[in-house]
Amino acid sequence: MASGIIVVQQYQRMVVQRFGTYIGSRRPGLHFLIPFLYHGTKVDLRERVTRVPTQKYITADNVVVDMDFVIYYRVMEDAVDRAVLEVQNFEAAVINLAFATLRSVIGAMDLATTLSERERIRDDVQIRMDEVTERWGVKVSQVEINEVDPPPGVKAAMERQKSADAIRTAEITESEGQRQAAINLAEGERQSAILRAQGQRESEILQAEGDQQAQVLRAEGFSSALERIFSVASTVDARTMSLQYFDTLKSLGESPSTKFIFPMEFTSMLSPFLGMGGMNPQDGGNNANRGGQTNGSNEDGDSRN
Repeated sequence: MASGIIVVQQYQRMVVQRFGTYIGSRRPGLHFLIPFLYHGTKVDLRERVTRVPTQKYITADNVVVDMDFVIYYRVMEDAVDRAVLEVQNFEAAVINLAFATLRSVIGAMDLATTLSERERIRDDVQIRMDEVTERWGVKVSQVEINEVDPPPGVKAAMERQKSADAIRTAEITESEGQRQAAINLAEGERQSAILRAQGQRESEILQAEGDQQAQVLRAEGFSSALERIFSVASTVDARTMSLQYFDTLKSLGESPSTKFIFPMEFTSMLSPFLGMGGMNPQDGGNNANRGGQTNGSNEDGDSRN
């Protein structure tokens, strides 16, 4: 309680009572309160940081853990009177409320959840405390869990479990790698076989197409040669054919036989040459007939001999 000349700092508010009755709060500045008539109580509005000492808490699966945490809270400016009138010592009230709230939260969780979900514990404690401290004009802005320390036996069991989990994970990873490697190898062999089959099929197709094109080209060559021979033969005159005929007869004459064969069209073949020498083709024909008869007589004589 204060009376007389009072200086209220920027971060403070003063709750004023007259004969023990609340009449209002005063803002920062210089104020005068008549002694014995008015009394003022200063309240600090700055945020307070309180570290709650390490305590033992029991989880839902009956494991005792040691925990400590930090609370951040402040008095709300528009409810500064409640921090003076509704609670005797709001600081002690907040700390003891934090103990009770944390025990309630931890008692509803097992050890695994307690160790792995600190954020959930923090949020639950903050929400539950804020619901209670609101009537005191206090706002719990943040709760931070510093450390969760299980018993030594539980630590050893956790370490063994962690080691077993690590070994199991390594074995699973190794087996998965081997399985994937086998799958990749089989897939590679399958793709290789497919590629070999496709290559062989394409090679056979190309070879067949090549043979087909070669046959077509040979046939076209034969056809072109026949067409060329036919075109050349169609332009050959009778004299050229006669020379070719004589050349053929010469080849026949080179054989060991002493006989000569004169075709019946021999006279007609000589006609162009007789015309070239100025001889009458009919006379040549008569001479050829007489030659034929003489040859016949010679042959008859040879037969009689």
